[in-house]
Amino acid sequence: MKPDGEFSERVAMVTGGGSGIGASTCELLARRGAAVAVVDFDYDSAQRVANALQGIGAHALALQADVTDSDAMERAVAIATRVLGGLNMAVNNAGIPSPCVAVGELDMDTWNRVLAVNLTGVFLSMRHQIPALLANGHGAIVNVSSLLGINGMAGRSAYAAAKHGVVGLTKSAALDYAGQGLRINAVAPGYVDTPLLKGRNSAERDALADQHPIGRLAQPEEIAETIAFLLSRRTSFITGQTYLVDGGFSAR
Repeated sequence: MKPDGEFSERVAMVTGGGSGIGASTCELLARRGAAVAVVDFDYDSAQRVANALQGIGAHALALQADVTDSDAMERAVAIATRVLGGLNMAVNNAGIPSPCVAVGELDMDTWNRVLAVNLTGVFLSMRHQIPALLANGHGAIVNVSSLLGINGMAGRSAYAAAKHGVVGLTKSAALDYAGQGLRINAVAPGYVDTPLLKGRNSAERDALADQHPIGRLAQPEEIAETIAFLLSRRTSFITGQTYLVDGGFSAR
């Protein structure tokens, strides 16, 4: 790994790092010099990503953790900081989709699970990451929201509520720590070509692509680039913001 990389001598933790946006973010940060803790509910997926990063010369560690489990996230942060030598950056990306169901027909188990992973999981991750980041005197967090954290959509109430919550949580946390050298921002992607869309047929995928004025789905690497930008020292005066990366979806 090049010693003069943008993130050399910095340590990152990425939740949901085993696939999609998370895996792309892990690779990009590693290629720019960071040591990376790859955290995922699926340990095999995390290990595959960590192995790939090690294959390009990066220092990488695979960790299994459920972001809805406070104790598990506390252990993950403790192990990452001990093995990798601290924590400078965090990307809270772990999330699950929700079924297309009207509010009056949505069952409580689905509501609770979507909110637990997509919102409470971000809170618990930050709760344990922040002390480790502050121990270094400065740091940066990027939380992954969604275009549905800015807009509504019929049938997606649980997901939209959780992702709106991530935006509000990000703003409040940013204000909590702005004076302590910790920047906290969010990205709000449009529809991205990741495993979360694996259940959609080609017609459904085409319909999703057509909702973006750019005329296609985003690639995970494009979201990772924005995340890396917000983690970088180039954005040292940006905090509490949510960056839409949605192919023009919300501009209409």
